[in-house]
Amino acid sequence: MMKKFMMLFVGTEYTDLGLSPEEIQNRMEKWFAWSEKMEKAGILRGGEALTSQIRRIVGQNRTVTDLTSAEVKEIVGGYYLVEASDFDSVQEIAQDFPDYDIGNTVEIREIMVFDS
Repeated sequence: MMKKFMMLFVGTEYTDLGLSPEEIQNRMEKWFAWSEKMEKAGILRGGEALTSQIRRIVGQNRTVTDLTSAEVKEIVGGYYLVEASDFDSVQEIAQDFPDYDIGNTVEIREIMVFDS
């Protein structure tokens, strides 16, 4: 039985690392290749990159704070929604994540299904 998983990409933003436009373009080409590989395998169900701006609302008083990626240690930079049989299958897919070399992380979470 296939399950849905979310791969969250956590780490440092490219702009915060001071990467050149050429370096960013090179990395984006690796991302596109990885996405295409998952599309061809029929497992990619969606995904998006996220901006570096963050609005946090915290506590009973609903305290609002606007942050940028430079103000937090790690940021969720995006996600892919994939369909696979189990965590091990998604872990295998995650081996091609383009940003391990700059210290970024893939976090895999299974999507909870509620009976209606």
